[in-house]
Amino acid sequence: MSRPLSTAIPRSTVATTAATRRSVLRGLGLGGLAVGGASLLAACGGDSGGGAASGSGATVKFGINEAEGAGAAHDRLAAIAQAYQKESGTKVEVNAVDHNTFQESINTYLQGTPDDVFTWFAGFRMAQFAENGLITDLSDEWPIDGLNDSFKQASTAADGKQYFVPISYYPWAVFYRKSVFEKNGWEAPTTNDDFMALMDDMQGKGITPFAFGDKDGWPAMGTFDILNMRLNGFDFHMSLMAGDEAWDGDEVKGVFDTWRKLLPYHQADPLGRTWQEAATAMGKGECGMYLLGTFVVDALGENGEDLDFFTFPELDSSIGSDALDAPIDGFCVAAAGKNQEAGKAMAKWLGSAAAADAGNNAADAPFIAANSGASTSTYSDLQKKSAEVVGAAANIAQFMDRDTNADFANTVMIPSIQAFLKNPDDIDGVTASIQEQANSIFG
Repeated sequence: MSRPLSTAIPRSTVATTAATRRSVLRGLGLGGLAVGGASLLAACGGDSGGGAASGSGATVKFGINEAEGAGAAHDRLAAIAQAYQKESGTKVEVNAVDHNTFQESINTYLQGTPDDVFTWFAGFRMAQFAENGLITDLSDEWPIDGLNDSFKQASTAADGKQYFVPISYYPWAVFYRKSVFEKNGWEAPTTNDDFMALMDDMQGKGITPFAFGDKDGWPAMGTFDILNMRLNGFDFHMSLMAGDEAWDGDEVKGVFDTWRKLLPYHQADPLGRTWQEAATAMGKGECGMYLLGTFVVDALGENGEDLDFFTFPELDSSIGSDALDAPIDGFCVAAAGKNQEAGKAMAKWLGSAAAADAGNNAADAPFIAANSGASTSTYSDLQKKSAEVVGAAANIAQFMDRDTNADFANTVMIPSIQAFLKNPDDIDGVTASIQEQANSIFG
């Protein structure tokens, strides 16, 4: 079995929670695999499903954040569940829920009758669930063969215990179609001057430089993240996410002002457009670039093979460009799940090379496996480059809605960023409003 090029993330500092209390309190047909189709996440977990940790007769309920018909993302998770069922003899009941419903219902879900194992993310929100007693301590399942200390750190909450098992990660970067760049004689920029010149040339040729869709609220967070890290540095960014910096200070106002100046290079009216629709515009050649995660390939169909990317250029030479968002996806065990032992046994297996291979062998668009023993035989050039870029990054953030308080991300930052996009000249008003609400949430 071959090994990923750089999934060990050897030189990266993976962003996790600080050790202070404040930083934490801030029907697919698959043989015998049972697949649920609940329309609401909160409706999924029932009282049945107890059993032994593994083996014939045991049952584990598996909640996933991709609905049937969602494409490669759902297919990977369903195939992983099927592989575990076959290998362990444990019956797996899959509850597949669309991504946005899953996100919006997660707190209610975990406090009700949740599935035993569920898809989630590394970062602040995972640590919040641990602090609130909503997810199970998985420290006894670690170490996991093939997951290095960086991934263990990303799975650790402020109490020093592990509550998460990674399976994959992906960078956010500036994506573009190679054929479109070649046709127009464009090259990936390495400086801000080159970047601005590229966008001006695109506009001159009738191509909107950036695809942009924020109908779902979260995609624009990626733009704020990268601008803040480029202008103010990784440490300031993470401190801001923890509520320890001023949202109405000159640093954050500078981020919004830089964004304001870049908006004319983006698709207009982003609040009426999903990220998939924005990706389609890039796929058609209407837009030249798109700042998003590598999951953008899932929306491009046959044009996915034409994708390449570059990291967002340096904006301040004293800050550099060695930080980026590279979220880690994986799994937690719900503390209120009915089958704790079966859930923990499955969670540990989900971090294995076998789990990653099962998912990647089932989908046209493979993810970048966290496990160093996973096969890279299905990796495209895009996946290989992604692993190299993440491995070379000095600092890695998890993305705003994973790095900060959940209420702050959802009830403050989504509407605040969207208010800014509607009226980008009201930076003082937007930042003052954010700060006022941050005071009540972070204290």
